[in-house]
Amino acid sequence: MPEPRNTSPRPVPLPRPGRGQTRARLAEILRVDHAGEYGAVKIYQAQAAVFRNAPGKAAVTADMEAMQAGEAVHKARFDALLTEHRVAPTALLPLWSLAASGLGTVTALMGEKAAHACTEAVESVIEQHYADQIAELAEREPELAAELTQFREEELDHHDHAIEHGSREAPAYRLLSAVIKAGCKVAIKVSERV
Repeated sequence: MPEPRNTSPRPVPLPRPGRGQTRARLAEILRVDHAGEYGAVKIYQAQAAVFRNAPGKAAVTADMEAMQAGEAVHKARFDALLTEHRVAPTALLPLWSLAASGLGTVTALMGEKAAHACTEAVESVIEQHYADQIAELAEREPELAAELTQFREEELDHHDHAIEHGSREAPAYRLLSAVIKAGCKVAIKVSERV
C-alpha cells in the first residue's frame, strides 16, 4: 500500500534580488524540468526495450510504455515552454540521455521490482521538486504552477503504481533507492545551472 502523499509545505525561497533575476530563475526551472522529463522518457524507453524482448513480460512492458507516454507529454510541454521563453535546454542532455538509458537498462535487467524501485525513487525526488517549485511560483506564475501541479499528480501516480507493484521488494532496495535519489538530486542541481 502506498504511503500517504507528502502535502506539508516547505519553506518557499525568497525571490532573488536584482534586475533580471526573476527571468533567470524561470529559465532555471524550465531547463531543469525539461531535463527531468527528458531523462524520465529515456529511463522508461530503456526499461520497455528490455522487457519487450523477455518472455512473459507483456504487462510490465505495457506499464513502462504507458508511463513513458505520460512523461513524453510533459517533455513536449517543456519543449514548448523553452521555446516560448527563449531558454536553451541544459547542455548536458547527451550525458543525461546516456545516464538515464543506462539506469533504465540496468534496473530492468535486475527485474521488474528493481525497475519499479527505480520509478519510485525517481518520482519521489521529482514530486518534491515540483512541490517546491509550485510553492515558489504560485503567486508570480500561477498558470505554470497549475501545470506543475497536474504533472506532480501524475508523477505521484507513477510513484504509487511502483509501490503497488513491489518496488520495495527489489534486491538491495534501500541501496538502489538511495543511489538513484542521490543521482537525481545531483542532476537537478547541475541542470539548473548548465
